[in-house]
Amino acid sequence: MDLFDKCKNFTRAKEVMALGIYPYFHAIESGADTEVTIDGRTLIMLGSNNYLGLTQHPKVKEAAIEAIKVYGSGCTGSRFLNGTLKIHEELEERLAAFMNREAALLFSTGFQTNQGIISSIIGKDDIIYADRQNHASIVDGCRLAFGRTYKYKHNDLADLERLLKNTHQEVCGRLIVVDGVFSMEGDVVKLPELVELAKKYNVRVMVDDAHSLGVLGKGGRGTASHFNVDVDLTMGTFSKSLASLGGFVVGDESVIHYIKHHARAFIFSASPAPASIASVLAALDILEKEPERVEMLWKNIRKMKQGFLDLGYKIGKTESAVIPIEIGEDMTTFKFWRALFDHGVFTNTAISPAVEPGHALIRTSYMATQTPDLLDRALEIFRKVGKEFGIIS
Repeated sequence: MDLFDKCKNFTRAKEVMALGIYPYFHAIESGADTEVTIDGRTLIMLGSNNYLGLTQHPKVKEAAIEAIKVYGSGCTGSRFLNGTLKIHEELEERLAAFMNREAALLFSTGFQTNQGIISSIIGKDDIIYADRQNHASIVDGCRLAFGRTYKYKHNDLADLERLLKNTHQEVCGRLIVVDGVFSMEGDVVKLPELVELAKKYNVRVMVDDAHSLGVLGKGGRGTASHFNVDVDLTMGTFSKSLASLGGFVVGDESVIHYIKHHARAFIFSASPAPASIASVLAALDILEKEPERVEMLWKNIRKMKQGFLDLGYKIGKTESAVIPIEIGEDMTTFKFWRALFDHGVFTNTAISPAVEPGHALIRTSYMATQTPDLLDRALEIFRKVGKEFGIIS
């Protein structure tokens, strides 16, 4: 058998391409905004994680340009060696203060952040407890760690407690890792109950706030702030509300110091580019000075949730800026996506393994900067397409 046989035999994506309903890798010809240009057409963007609408903010773009003028286009090395800039340290201090924690550490991507944290702090005798719907970066971080991983049913804390009870007597370190907002379905972790279990069984807690930062909590400070509870580690990303690229973790200084000296994803990766870091600093400035942006976002979320429910769509248990539209079968979902696209709305599709088989969905997400008129236009298109497909009556 040739190593590349599997590549030649992978035909699923090309079959969907041939049907003209392939929903991935469509090149956007304009900036990330409430409307985008694809193939010369203007579409309403309902598939972006640009929750606060800051990617096009003049101050964010100016900050990126100024950083390039001062520092150049890149750092040419890792933070560990020659790649630490003053603005990296400034952003770490700002994030720690914003999140009310002792220290913060930057990573080059959000994916690497989860990989680096989990694989560095979990030793061969340690245990991870992970929600089955956690993001792929958490899954891969658990795979890279030398410890054991136990998965519990999605947001099912009785199942989590069962695992905690069964392993409670073992002498080892333990960590519960969970998404704050689950990125496909948009539901939120039952964090107060989870934290109580962690205290009961003496387990540490890490929350992935990639889709919570700028969305939940006081001034957009995330899931722990939203529920007014304390967790041990919080990670976040810059590629959503903070309009850039990269990731970070906040926690106790001793833990961050340890990760800084043991996380291979941090030590052996090129340092985040100056423009990216300056963009985050500017976005954080705006978020702190204009916390009303979070309420503007929630006004749009509430409008769209009610709009979809009034139309008769099933949207699951979402409590965030992600609103899934339940379709079911993969090919029907691809066709539904294409019809929305042809009518002028850009969305995302999620099929297995991102969701359970037979539960494919259209993933929509929202911005603080979308206008009521734009969202009404989108709902009207969903009404037309939903009736065409018999998804709604």
